[in-house]
Amino acid sequence: MTPARMSKPRADTGAKPGRVAKAAPQKPRRGAKAAPPQKPARQPKLDPDEVARAWAARLEVERPGLLSFVLDRLAEANGRPVWQPRLDPVSELILTILTANSADINAEVAFGALRDTYPSAPRPPRASLEPQTWPGWGGVGLPDLPPPDWAAVEFAPIPELTDVIRPGGLANQKAPRIQAALRALVANGGGYSLEFLAPKSPLEARDWLSAIPGIGKKTASVVLLFSFGTPLMPVDRHVFRVSQRVGLIPVGVDADAAHDYYLAMLTPEQMYEAHVSLITHGRRTCHARNPDCEHCPLAPRCRYFDPKAE
Repeated sequence: MTPARMSKPRADTGAKPGRVAKAAPQKPRRGAKAAPPQKPARQPKLDPDEVARAWAARLEVERPGLLSFVLDRLAEANGRPVWQPRLDPVSELILTILTANSADINAEVAFGALRDTYPSAPRPPRASLEPQTWPGWGGVGLPDLPPPDWAAVEFAPIPELTDVIRPGGLANQKAPRIQAALRALVANGGGYSLEFLAPKSPLEARDWLSAIPGIGKKTASVVLLFSFGTPLMPVDRHVFRVSQRVGLIPVGVDADAAHDYYLAMLTPEQMYEAHVSLITHGRRTCHARNPDCEHCPLAPRCRYFDPKAE
């Protein structure tokens, strides 16, 4: 018989049977540059309009009829507002600048001081004019008088103008903003007038005004909505508070972005009503502190009152 073949003994490599030994990691050579860390792939930037439209569609699926419910309930409580012009457009712009972070009644005092200090026409001998009040306005109203002399306001020394509008609050900030806005109007070639914005598209007109330092989407939207009926939805602190509590805008969206969400949710015919109704509700019922939820017409579908509200 042929003797069995003897296999040669394997050299001991330190590796376990059936596994391939791993090569020891090589140290980088001295002076060699380490490979730069790979940057994560950039996520494509989402279009804000598409995001807003997607939210509007999702809201209608998950909470059908919510927007109509809000507008109808507020109309039952406070009436359905109908658009009406207030002041001339330039006065509207300056008054809106004065209201920023200030009570409307204080802004009225500051605007009245502008009329008195820089009059464009003699004041009537009997100053017993009744103040005009407007839907959604938080002050007592302003009498129907000619606007200030805007050229005098534009070229007034800043310390003087600051003192004149001091009752409105934040005068050191607002005085330069007022003059910058007036200069922008003149530079456009139309004098102290905003009429050239009336035929523009809503977003084109809003962008033109928003390009003026100190004027954002809210101020521009207020001026255009109340002056020309331009279908824009101003979102101030009252509108924003009510909207977030009810759930009309998503959590985490700021007031600036909320303007575009409302443009996706509302029809042009609904924007004036929505603004006035929500701002009125925020002032009368849905207060920042201690909201009167017991008497709130929106409570049945409000996520602040009931987190599970449909």
